[in-house]
Amino acid sequence: MTLSTQNSSPNKPSAAIYVRVSTEDQVKHGYSIAAQEEALKNYCAVLGYEVLKVYKDEGISAKDLKSRPAMQQLLKDAEAKKFAAIFIYKLDRFSRSLKDLILTIDQIKAWGIDFISLQDRIETASATGKLMFHIISAFAEFERNVIGERTKFGMDKKAREGIFVSKAPLGYKFSNKQLVIDEKEAKNILSIFKDFIEKDTSLNKLAKQYNLSTRGLIKLLSNKTYLGLVKFDKEYQGKHKPIIDKKLFELAQKKFEEKRNS
Repeated sequence: MTLSTQNSSPNKPSAAIYVRVSTEDQVKHGYSIAAQEEALKNYCAVLGYEVLKVYKDEGISAKDLKSRPAMQQLLKDAEAKKFAAIFIYKLDRFSRSLKDLILTIDQIKAWGIDFISLQDRIETASATGKLMFHIISAFAEFERNVIGERTKFGMDKKAREGIFVSKAPLGYKFSNKQLVIDEKEAKNILSIFKDFIEKDTSLNKLAKQYNLSTRGLIKLLSNKTYLGLVKFDKEYQGKHKPIIDKKLFELAQKKFEEKRNS
């Protein structure tokens, strides 16, 4: 069956059906892919949808969305807006992780795709369904804020301990999760600082000389990582070795100021 919505009935919105069952579910609860699929196809017909494709994850646990091939394809096609709605049999068929469920449904909603659960009586055309989506959106925002706070706290803690918390800048590399000097690149970093300070060369020309963008060059020349510092909101003494001494760095900043004022 093609995924193109152009082949669906012009009078009916297209729908995707997602069904999942694990081996444990089949033994304990008697769920079956075929039964879910049949019930959902009938439900699509009742609500006036034409089934475009059935996505099946058979014998797969609900623990991780990323480990389910059909789920990943479903989300990819949803983002591409290849159908108007997603039909599922029950929320726990979609995910048993409340966090994953909330964040994923919220993303589907953001793509403009309707989400309909047969057993849970959730469908966005009704007042109850719309209320459910508002509740899900509120929980999703809360969950994103919690994740953001935890991430920020963790990164700030690492920075206070002198651990570099982002991508290694030119002149450095990671070894055993530690930021260490890349000797070959470090020589270029030192040369860039000296050329900028000692030569009357424009930023554009200097950038081209070292195969950098002008913006990248400016960022490099003002990066305090080269002083051995770690910055996350505040500056902390890092555990890595500096490439540039403080006097050279200050001369570069002074020349920056002169160029801005000239």
